[in-house]
Amino acid sequence: MQTPVSVQDKKTFIQWFLSHYQLKKRESVWILNYLIDHSKILAHVHFVRDVKFCPRGIMMSTYCSKEAPFRFYKNQLVTTDTEKAFHDIRLNRNELLYIQLNFNNAHQNTVYAAVLEENPFVPETYFITKKDRMTARALLDKLLYEHKMKSLQMQIDQALDERNKEQFLYLVDELQKWQQYDTN
Repeated sequence: MQTPVSVQDKKTFIQWFLSHYQLKKRESVWILNYLIDHSKILAHVHFVRDVKFCPRGIMMSTYCSKEAPFRFYKNQLVTTDTEKAFHDIRLNRNELLYIQLNFNNAHQNTVYAAVLEENPFVPETYFITKKDRMTARALLDKLLYEHKMKSLQMQIDQALDERNKEQFLYLVDELQKWQQYDTN
């Protein structure tokens, strides 16, 4: 489990961000400055990736990003109206707010990583393609098959060492059944 990011760390990050990047919408700057000045609201703010999955979130982009300038997500509705987002923040001070910032090399930025939290709303299958699932399944099947074959061979060796003919014949039969399912 991830430790929560302190309000002071969030303030410091936002100040750093505003001094290093220029947002595509000036209203985004106003929203971030408003958050800096309101610690109680900032306590409910979480910086995440893929904010579109969150029940209430804002996506802001800098000029060095190819993403849209601004998006406000609330309960499956999306708007580019910064004033609606600002008023929602102001009126719903105790609700969780998730923020995604898009800027050049955001995924490699250690300052951003320090305040970035895991998004609890991203579906488990979001990053996994059908091809990846099939590859993982095939690998798992192969590993399980190899493990079973090795285990049966070791048990056969043990039955031979113990001169247990009944156990030996049973295990050889099992080995032959498993070899029929060989996926190689």
